[in-house]
Amino acid sequence: MTSTSAAVRLDHVVFSYSDTMVRFDVTFAPGEITAIMGPSGAGKSTLLNLVAGFETPREGRVLIGDMDVTTAPPADRPVSMVFQENNLFSHLDIEKNVGLGRSPALRLSAADRQDVAAALARVGLAGMEKRLPRELSGGERQRVALARVLVRDRPILLLDEPFASLGPALRGDMLDLLAGVQAERRMTVLFVTHQPEDARKLAENMVFVESGAVAVAGKTADFFTTSGPEAFRHYIGSER
Repeated sequence: MTSTSAAVRLDHVVFSYSDTMVRFDVTFAPGEITAIMGPSGAGKSTLLNLVAGFETPREGRVLIGDMDVTTAPPADRPVSMVFQENNLFSHLDIEKNVGLGRSPALRLSAADRQDVAAALARVGLAGMEKRLPRELSGGERQRVALARVLVRDRPILLLDEPFASLGPALRGDMLDLLAGVQAERRMTVLFVTHQPEDARKLAENMVFVESGAVAVAGKTADFFTTSGPEAFRHYIGSER
């Protein structure tokens, strides 16, 4: 299966919660990886939640390809999402956890089961189908979450700091795996990270969010030059 690339656009979106307001007007290129960076509390996760449908704008539109999904529930959007805590069900083995991506009731055909096995093999977990999440390392659990993305086969993949709890070597392995999967499927990937080196390694594009808005967007390489955006250079300087 191959996902079809689609652009993502937040068209003059306004959203507010408690005493915070965000305003996003930004387009994410189809079939490419865009890193989303910015200070804690700037609105990065909120941006992903607006695309996924977990939040609904007060104003503006959310577009995926030529489809207006502003009021569509999450289940009706062509989107998969991977969180830092990977959202696995502790009582289900990893084969069933991945199978949920195809059928929430786990009514799987023989073809579905073949796709689950292929997805687990693609992420390096062949032979581990009957293990429970607690029997896996943190990196292996994130591989299960990525395998579930593969069987869902949606064109949009949202990642909210999914590898933040992993050590440098494991994180590097997961970035390589994600890059390989994205190259095969040509998914449009929005990747929230606090790690400049992860953005530099993985993403063709970058969006820098500050104070509830997109402060600057462009090619990742341009952010890391001496003439890169001042807000971003200040941010990574203070982070380090």
